[in-house]
Amino acid sequence: MSYITNIFKEQGCGERISLVAESEGEFAGYVNVLWSSYYDYFRECNIPEVCDFNVLKKYQRRGIGSKLMDNAEEIIREKSRVAGIGVGLFSDYGNAQILYIKRGYIPDGKGIHNGEQYVKHGDSIIVDGDIVLYLKKQLMN
Repeated sequence: MSYITNIFKEQGCGERISLVAESEGEFAGYVNVLWSSYYDYFRECNIPEVCDFNVLKKYQRRGIGSKLMDNAEEIIREKSRVAGIGVGLFSDYGNAQILYIKRGYIPDGKGIHNGEQYVKHGDSIIVDGDIVLYLKKQLMN
């Protein structure tokens, strides 16, 4: 099943909520809330995950990402006091790393994850988009 087909399926079943941002009538970005995360720790602890967050480069630094995140967190707040999110470790994710920390997300304390398991001391890995540090945030009422 393709990625997009899966998103539509999960949205139709209520497993995911997708939010889309526009700027002056043009597509600017999107974010999803996944009620049951693919990440084991979040799923086991019933922590909804903010995922697939993306703002097109030409629309970054205009507050669009913050508005998408505000809306995603508000939706999560209806069902949970905690939100989770994963972020890549290399420089392509630098803006997201800064945004998440400024928004109050902190590491979950489990270390980095490669999509299948936690990376242990001494492991040799390829640093790509699958290498993620998961963060969580306590949501206020």
